[in-house]
Amino acid sequence: MPFALSADRERALREILTRYPTKMGACIPVLHLCQDQNGWISEEVIEYVAHTLDLPLSHVQGVVTFYTLFNQKPVGKHQVWVCRTLPCALRGAGPVLEHCEKRLGIHAGETTADGKVTLRTAECLASCGTAPMMQVDKEYFENLTLEKVDEILDRLTR
Repeated sequence: MPFALSADRERALREILTRYPTKMGACIPVLHLCQDQNGWISEEVIEYVAHTLDLPLSHVQGVVTFYTLFNQKPVGKHQVWVCRTLPCALRGAGPVLEHCEKRLGIHAGETTADGKVTLRTAECLASCGTAPMMQVDKEYFENLTLEKVDEILDRLTR
C-alpha cells in the first residue's frame, strides 16, 4: 500500500514547502514529518518524498542513510540513545550502556520483544559537560548514575 500523509500532516507539508526556496531544501523536514507519522522511513516513504518533492529516489535514499536520526526499520515506542563520545566514555557511558542492555535484555541496535524500547548508541549528543548522558525520544537525561538509569527505564517499561 503506498504511503500517504494524513490530512493534518498534508497541511504541515504545504507549510513546510513555503519555508524553503527549493523543494530539495525541504527534504529533511518532510522526512521528519513522514517519520513522525509512520515511525520509520520505509521504501514507500522514500518514494513518496521523492515524488512529492520531485527529487531522484537516490537523493532521498542518500539523505535517509546518511543521518542516524532517520529510522531505516521499525523501532520501539521509545528510543533510548546512549552517548559514547569521549567525554561520556570517560565519565561512565560504557557501564550505562551495559546496564541498559542487561535491564532491557537486548543489545544496542535492538528492540525489546514487547516493542517498547529500541536501544541505540550515538557518537555525540552535544552534552559533554553533563556526561554521561542519554536521550530518550526527545528528552535529555544528564549526569547519569545507574540508579537514575533504572528510574528512567522503569518509566519506559511499565
